[in-house]
Amino acid sequence: MFETLMVASRDRDRLTEIFTIAAGFGLSGLLSRMGLSAKALDPDTPDLPNRARQALEKLGPTYMKLGQILATRRDLLNDEWVAAFEQLQSSAPQLPFSDLKAQVETSLGEPIETAFSFFDTQPLAAASIAQVHRARLTDGRDVAVKIRRPDIRPRMEADLRILRHLASLAEANSAEARRFRPISLVDQLARDTLDELDFTHEGHNADLLRVDYADNDHIIIPKIHWQWSSEAVLVMDYIDGVPPRDPDILRARHINPDAIAALGAELVLNMVLIYGRFHGDPHPGNLLCLAGNRLALLDLGSVGTVSSRRQHEFLTFIMGLQSGSASAVTDMLLHWSKDVPLSREQLLIACERLVARHSNGPLVLSAVIADFFPMLRQQGLVLPPDLLLVFKALITIDGVLSRIAPEFDLSAALQNMRRPLFAARFADIARGERTQAMMLELMRIGEDAPHLLRRLSNWLDHQPNPSPKLPTDRAILRAAAMISVAILLHAAVIFWAS
Repeated sequence: MFETLMVASRDRDRLTEIFTIAAGFGLSGLLSRMGLSAKALDPDTPDLPNRARQALEKLGPTYMKLGQILATRRDLLNDEWVAAFEQLQSSAPQLPFSDLKAQVETSLGEPIETAFSFFDTQPLAAASIAQVHRARLTDGRDVAVKIRRPDIRPRMEADLRILRHLASLAEANSAEARRFRPISLVDQLARDTLDELDFTHEGHNADLLRVDYADNDHIIIPKIHWQWSSEAVLVMDYIDGVPPRDPDILRARHINPDAIAALGAELVLNMVLIYGRFHGDPHPGNLLCLAGNRLALLDLGSVGTVSSRRQHEFLTFIMGLQSGSASAVTDMLLHWSKDVPLSREQLLIACERLVARHSNGPLVLSAVIADFFPMLRQQGLVLPPDLLLVFKALITIDGVLSRIAPEFDLSAALQNMRRPLFAARFADIARGERTQAMMLELMRIGEDAPHLLRRLSNWLDHQPNPSPKLPTDRAILRAAAMISVAILLHAAVIFWAS
């Protein structure tokens, strides 16, 4: 109660505005179900998903960002809710440049006239957090200047404080809300929002991706001009291209839609499964097609990372789905949802139905998703947040590619990736530091093995009436010996590879 009073006193006006807007869009019943209202004021109104989306838009960028995160939670929300939240756009009215000029010059450390030979005060685009202007450096290079809206940070930080408190109340008061893990959801929102507010984060993402694709002339990452960039202003190369929306427009620009589709699929699969760093939102507004069948990536504030372990898990899952191994798919889903009590037998039956529909043929991602996420919801499975961002990126790029090249087959792209994928996996294993760490771990296991085997043998010797259903001591020891040999062989292979 004390915490509630403190939040209310600090952000009372904003808290009142939030509940007033929610009530105005007929969301009082939903708030009650989420444990955020003392009593059910109203029943749920018709068209609840779209009303919720309109309320989030009215509440501003923090809540719109929350809705965009919820749009990735197909493991929790049905298609109607996802479709509504996917419509959330971060567009906003344009600010007159006079409102931004002082902030820009403070960031530059000099007048605009000395930093740029030309600066267009009419924005190219305006969003809820920033707007972008075209300019030209004194050396003649054309650039795009991204400018954060004044005073946006303190307002979003206040919203995050309120949301964190509301999430705590929901998790404490509503079993329905607990399934969404609202505190974790808001923590993710806070990380994403603070990263997005700091433009140096986006700039460093661009630098890292440019290194990843330094040897690929078909992938363009805009160069960041750090001399004029800061937390609130980002200056990058201006790229003139065509969004991948209409194949006829691409052909008119002498760009091959099929080539762009193949390049886009290769790009995302490389990012997720090899480099471990990927664009989290590759929608058409963040992609540009250029002459020579090249593809440029923009708006790199949302870049996800995939650990080597997670890459292996995700590849195992995809290969199991494609090859028809329901057991492999089941085991990976159980691993990803290890905190949720599940029946393996029940899940296996559901996975058998899933792979029967989607194995041994083209892997149509939209069709897989249409079956996969409802199955997760029916089984009560919840995927880790990093994997959800991977799925979102794949779903988004699949939608882009199918729009410009309807015959494109993602499974063929994955098949073509097998050789570089496995080459990358072995190269990763053979890295010196990885090999050394693994050898040290194997040495530790080797030192412990005799002691463990002796204890196992002593335990077996003291069992008075071993059950005939249990393996004999000889079988167990033989299995232990085989495991030891396998470990030693593995160590030898790794040592040879290094």
